[in-house]
Amino acid sequence: MSKIFSFPPISRGDAHTLILGSMPGGSSLRAEQYYAHPRNRFWPIMGALIGAHPTQPYSDRVHKLSSAGIALWDVMRCCERAGSLDSSINGDSVVTNDFEGFFADHLQIDRIFFNGITAESVFKRLVLPKLAHNNYQLQRLPSTSPANAAWSLESHLKVWQSILKGTSSPLHRSQ
Repeated sequence: MSKIFSFPPISRGDAHTLILGSMPGGSSLRAEQYYAHPRNRFWPIMGALIGAHPTQPYSDRVHKLSSAGIALWDVMRCCERAGSLDSSINGDSVVTNDFEGFFADHLQIDRIFFNGITAESVFKRLVLPKLAHNNYQLQRLPSTSPANAAWSLESHLKVWQSILKGTSSPLHRSQ
């Protein structure tokens, strides 16, 4: 297994929403872009919700995401993983990102959405207990990974629309 590292966050200081993945897959690491795999549904979903369409240049998508008050990051700073699947992550190798510092710089974030169960479980196990302030609204969303083929784009959109400020979906609400 090789040691891999995530990217810096996409964020502005006025962000109110944080979307967390677990760790970029191989396609994303090679492209140095979040959700670069052509079958990952993240950018098609963001295209439908905030106009950050996958056909646009990456810098334009990032700008639209930030302009919508949405920050994007991964729970893990580094880990050992063979391939791109979360199930291949060596749990003993996980090092999380600096969320204490991130939240100190992003005081308006009050909602955290997890792109899949791995991001949620690692955050709750390794990050949340360390946070002085943890009154965030937490919600797990269905993974946008191509490995999650059971969910159609339409099904994803129904649940993922809850990232838009002022909307909520009870599906996958974290406790």
